[in-house]
Amino acid sequence: MASRDAKAKRQLKSAVGSRRFRAWVRPVAGVILLAVIVWRVGAAPFVHGLLSVDLRAVAAALVLCAVSTAASAWRWRVVANRLGVRIALPTAIGMYYRSQFLNSVLPGGLLGDVHRAVAHGGDSGDVPQASRAVVIERIAGQVVQVIVTVGVLAWAGAEFEGSVLLALGIVLAVIIVTASIVIASARLRRVIAREVAELRAGVGSPSAIVQVVVASVVAVGCHVAVFAIAVAAVGVQVPPLRSGVIALVVLLGASIPVNIGGWGPREGVAGWTFATAGLGSAAGVAASTTFGVIALIAVAPGAVIAIALASHRRGDRPS
Repeated sequence: MASRDAKAKRQLKSAVGSRRFRAWVRPVAGVILLAVIVWRVGAAPFVHGLLSVDLRAVAAALVLCAVSTAASAWRWRVVANRLGVRIALPTAIGMYYRSQFLNSVLPGGLLGDVHRAVAHGGDSGDVPQASRAVVIERIAGQVVQVIVTVGVLAWAGAEFEGSVLLALGIVLAVIIVTASIVIASARLRRVIAREVAELRAGVGSPSAIVQVVVASVVAVGCHVAVFAIAVAAVGVQVPPLRSGVIALVVLLGASIPVNIGGWGPREGVAGWTFATAGLGSAAGVAASTTFGVIALIAVAPGAVIAIALASHRRGDRPS
């Protein structure tokens, strides 16, 4: 009996630790979360968000996404060049557009970055260093986003009265969830320990740090502006300062790694944050839905780039 239990435990541990399980657990969790949100607020906010998409919102999102993509690509280029896998800025922008589109349409929200790392590694001849550049670039952007969010929440605390504590709680929850994932994985801990030297090489100089921080702040600012456009599109009147704070919290919630192309935690955090601010959870879900749609349209040039590159590669194959 004891041996049978031990065998069952080993099989369960093996299944949970398998790549297939890790690949599916996050999108499945995102689906469950979306189902819970629909159960709580109904389908009406999602429909309202979809119907609120208009040409003005899409046009503004396209422009802002172009700026944020260029800034993020610049951040990636700075890190990649320092790690010895150099990349030209136009190429980086095109590849970043493509990765954003793939992140938006594929489960997990990370496969586009994996594809970007592998493609750049193939072009540069050094897949490990190219992968490190992508990881460092994404981590640096996430760290700056957290710092900006916490700083703005602390500065705008009086504007939100008591609800700022809940908003800070959401930020801390995101950090705790991310840290827990890292701590739970011994392999990830070993990788991080081994890559500390590469991290210092990627963003270790004052000049590189300034460039990475400025690029990250520009990217975050563009995303906040797109969310503010989505809020206005659904007809919610929010003062600019409060809108910016709400957007920062929602965007940080969207980075929780259990989503479907960003969908799931974003809608949950949006509903929660809007309700906390006295605007109603339905309004938050509607605004988040509009944001998701116009953000997807804004990265659509990535689909064009992906198709063009695929056609080019097919044309290069010998017949």
